[in-house]
Order: sequence, then structure tokens, then C-alpha cells
Amino acid sequence: MITRKVAFTDREQAALVEVELPDQPKPDEIILQASRTLISTGTELVCFRGEADEGTHWATFMHWPQYPGYSAVGTAIAVGEQVEGIEVGQRVVTTSNHSEYSIVKADRIWGPSVPDAISDDEAVWAVLGVITQTGVRMAEHVMGDRVVVIGLGPLGQLVVQYLRAMGMREVLAVDMDQGRLDVALEHGATGGFCGSAADAKDFVLERLGGELADVVYDVTGHWSVLPLALPLARDHGKLLLLGDSPFPTRQHLTYDVVSRQVRIIGSRSSWLGPAHSMWTPQRMVDLFLTYLQRGEMRVSDLTSHTFAPLECSEVYPMLLADRTKTLAVMYDWTRVGD
Repeated sequence: MITRKVAFTDREQAALVEVELPDQPKPDEIILQASRTLISTGTELVCFRGEADEGTHWATFMHWPQYPGYSAVGTAIAVGEQVEGIEVGQRVVTTSNHSEYSIVKADRIWGPSVPDAISDDEAVWAVLGVITQTGVRMAEHVMGDRVVVIGLGPLGQLVVQYLRAMGMREVLAVDMDQGRLDVALEHGATGGFCGSAADAKDFVLERLGGELADVVYDVTGHWSVLPLALPLARDHGKLLLLGDSPFPTRQHLTYDVVSRQVRIIGSRSSWLGPAHSMWTPQRMVDLFLTYLQRGEMRVSDLTSHTFAPLECSEVYPMLLADRTKTLAVMYDWTRVGD
């Protein structure tokens, strides 16, 4: 069978291409017909630019053609004989790339059954819901924590909502764009600062009664933010790096790490340690969808742009020019012929 999929054909070049797939899945696979795929703006722009430090995992992506994307919702149209709990016609969430049809192994089906009450536009957030839930778990919050979240793109918005669902005492949001800040305040942030993290310390001290945050999240993925974020954490506090910079050699520590013993914690995808091993991606997706159904989290109003896949050659240059004017950006595969 032939599928159409988004490809980076060279540095800063994107196109919708045709690729041949097997007509039948292997015993441990399904064939997915996508409805929506969500652009991970941070990850995909790094790959689109094609620049990263040597020796990083980013460097392994710098080849062409490259097929971006890892958040998809759609319908199983063929199911291998060893796949359990999924039938033809069932809606599922997977880590497939931006493709009309995909061959998906069973362990990459993170949401094997999307509830009828959840729309495709909501369900497609589930993979980002796992990535952010992983980071929040690694922070190991305790009751009464006061938190700063720096960077309010799609990941930062989800972090804010998870923290409020967990009952954090304060969730202070920091971003350079007032529009993104307003969205976070509408979705659970208890206070907001529009500007650079370099200038946010007085705001944090004022909001927290002269004290600093128990946990600070850097969700920007930009190398310059780490030394700006560390001073916002209290003595013996934590800084959670949820954004992954392609240039870690440019990041640097401040005296806060040794002198004030602020602990840095890195988080990536669904990679959790033994203490959290029960929280598989499938269980985290189930929890995320439960929160959506209860109204304890909300993503239905976070989509700023929806494109037909054929528009991909214009989408990435737009995001590269200024992604602060976007939140969730997705492809609608029901419009693949547009």
C-alpha cells in the first residue's frame, strides 16, 4: 500500500511524499489510518534546522530524508494476530509519525482504546501528556509545593495543568509572550510573569512571601535558560529540565548548584526509574484521558493551527520564524487530498 507522509527532505526543506508500506501487519503490529497528528514544535524544529552538538542523541537525527512526528490518533484498519485488546475499527493513540497510514508495533500503541467522549483533537495530545507526566513524576512533589514553570508552549501548558490537578499551592508561570501566559492563567496557573526568567526573581519572591520555589521547571529546551532558572529555586530545591537542548555544551551551571545545593533533574519521554515503573505509557495515557473526561485538564481550546498535510512545506518555516504565536499545531489527515 502507498501512504503519504511528511518528510524533511533536506535542511529546512519539508514535503509530503509517497512511501510504500506492507499490505498486511506482522503478528505484533497494526496498521493505523491517522485522523490527526500533533506537531512537537520543539523537537521537530530542531530536526528541521538540522543543527545539534556532536555526540548528542539529536545528532543521530541529522540525516535526510527524515520523517518527523510522534503523536498520532487514528483507526486500526488491520490488526496482527498477536495484538491483544485492539480490534479493527478501534480508535488508538500511537507514537507514529506524520503519515496517512502507519505500521505500528504493539508496544508503540500508548492509547489502545480512546473513549467515545474524547475527540480526535483532544486524544492526539496524549503522547505529549505522557512526556510531561513523566517529568512531573520525576520531580516527586509533596503536598504544599510552590512551583515555577518557565516556557508555556504545549508542554509547559500541560505541566501547569498537571500541577494544578495535583493540588500544588502555587503554580507560577513565566513566558516572554503574554498570549501564552494568559492561556496558562486560564488553565490553572496561580500567577504569571511576562518577560525573561532573568528578571523573574523579584516576582517569585513577592508571590511566595519572600521565599523561592520548591521546584522550577525549564520547559523551553533553550540552552540559555538553565542559568536563569536555577536562581529561582530555593536552597535544596529542584530544577526539572523537561526541555532538551540540542546544544548542551552551551549550557552552564551557576553557584546555585553547589553553594545552595539546588538539584537538577533531567526528564525525557517516558523513561522512568524503578520507583515509578508501574507507570507505563499506556497507564499514563489512561490517566491523562481520565483527567480530560473529568474536566480536571483541558486541551480542547489549546489548538492554534490545523493544517492539511500538503501545507507542510509552509508550516515549518512559519514555526521557525516565530513559534511564540502558536500553541498546538496539528495535521488533519481527513484533508490529505486538499
